[in-house]
Amino acid sequence: METDCSTPRPAAAGTAPAALPAGTRLLHIGPHKTGTTSIQGALFAAKDAMVPHGVVFPARSRHPMEAALAVCARPGMMGDTEPTEGHWRQLTELVRATGRRASVISSEFFADAPDDDTIARIADDLGRDRVHVLVTLRPLARIMPSQWQQYVQNGLRMGYEEWLDHMLRKAPYEKPNPSFWRRHRHDRLVERWSRVVGPENITVVVVDDRDRDGLMRTFEALLGLPGGLLVPVPDTANRSLTLAETEMLRRLNTEFRGNGLPDELYSKLVRNGAVMHMKNTCRPAPDDARIVTPLWALEAAAGIGAEMAGRITTMGVRVLGNPALLSTPPPAVSPDPGRGEAPDTLAIAPEVAAQALYGALAMAAEVPLRPSAVRTVHQTPSGELVRVLGHRALRRLRRT
Repeated sequence: METDCSTPRPAAAGTAPAALPAGTRLLHIGPHKTGTTSIQGALFAAKDAMVPHGVVFPARSRHPMEAALAVCARPGMMGDTEPTEGHWRQLTELVRATGRRASVISSEFFADAPDDDTIARIADDLGRDRVHVLVTLRPLARIMPSQWQQYVQNGLRMGYEEWLDHMLRKAPYEKPNPSFWRRHRHDRLVERWSRVVGPENITVVVVDDRDRDGLMRTFEALLGLPGGLLVPVPDTANRSLTLAETEMLRRLNTEFRGNGLPDELYSKLVRNGAVMHMKNTCRPAPDDARIVTPLWALEAAAGIGAEMAGRITTMGVRVLGNPALLSTPPPAVSPDPGRGEAPDTLAIAPEVAAQALYGALAMAAEVPLRPSAVRTVHQTPSGELVRVLGHRALRRLRRT
């Protein structure tokens, strides 16, 4: 019986994919909330161990975010330093320096590439004849709450259900975050990149959240690395916020914007101070209210997911994993249409509020770090920070 090879079938569960050709430049474009932070941390931690196996991680940090933002003509996070062409040029020089060895570059912000010309430039600058694009996908129902609270961490003031209403019910579905569907209309994302680099140069991985190490093993197989080389790196700073934490921050955003404070202050004191310190020092309790998606939105997301999966499997790209997962909603948490605790009844733990406030104060005081202990403020024990702040305050009082 003849076999039609024009459309690759999804790989069978548990089957390791074949390694990419030697010298491939694997470009992982996310999108957001599909395991990108976890895989970036593992790749960066294993960058020295990968070299003997012919694979180089050319970026100088876990995530070359500024380079991806620059080439995609996207602004930085609210109040952060503006990405420049120099960031992109530096990354491409590091990639070229890898020679004929394989390399892997990962940033979810490549999914924000606005048009075919930008995608073509990315491919050309990295070496189009050697680039293979990897897209990781998860169900929309799991992405939406994580993406909303991430937008809140960048200044969004809109509540979750109102945000869902705008994203799912109010055409053209671009307000307040036009980036959401550019990233997460996954069939169109794959189609855009396929149109430029060719479907034969794209692999789509459907992430199965039940297999915690599945994405690591897939990267190892594609790069020809030994199994177990890539290991998740704990990252408390990347944990999701609870509903109470997100609501506290969202209301702070409203006050911040209402008083016309500068974006740079938000970046320094709120996102990189209060929020980061709170994440690093406070672990959510099992009974903390989580961000819960209402039933109508789960059903809408499942319908869109089924449509996207159907289109992707006809594009001629390699698909690893089960596309049906993209239309599978998570188990219902509550039959109530509101699907969760009302924001007005939420209570945030005093310890969480104290750590958030302290994080902002520490950044405001610009706590100096000893040269022998190069750490961020968020990695410094609270007791040490208190001592430094106290000495600093005493010196100012004496001068006064």
